[in-house]
Amino acid sequence: MKKKFRVTRNEEFDKLISQKHFVASKPFTVYFNRRQLDHARIGISVPTRLGNAVERNQIKRQVRSMLHSFPYYDYPFDCIVIVRAGYLKQDYGKNKKDLEKLLKTVKM
Repeated sequence: MKKKFRVTRNEEFDKLISQKHFVASKPFTVYFNRRQLDHARIGISVPTRLGNAVERNQIKRQVRSMLHSFPYYDYPFDCIVIVRAGYLKQDYGKNKKDLEKLLKTVKM
């Protein structure tokens, strides 16, 4: 994922989350708001209770690979994907389907 397609700053994360527009499932919560730039951006957050730094980085890499095959950059929204504890209880394929379903819901 290129840097221009990522939400990187803490203030941007806080601003998107404070708008309180979200959809949720067991493994993910997706906060969204109208985009400010000419392309959509996405941010990934994994809380510390899901593991140590190595495990959280592995989860982030998996979520990035899930997003890589999905055309999120055409969306009219910037999104924050927060990984929840249910992520660890499911396999990669089921998590990917759940994330795609949430992102399709956001697009509508």
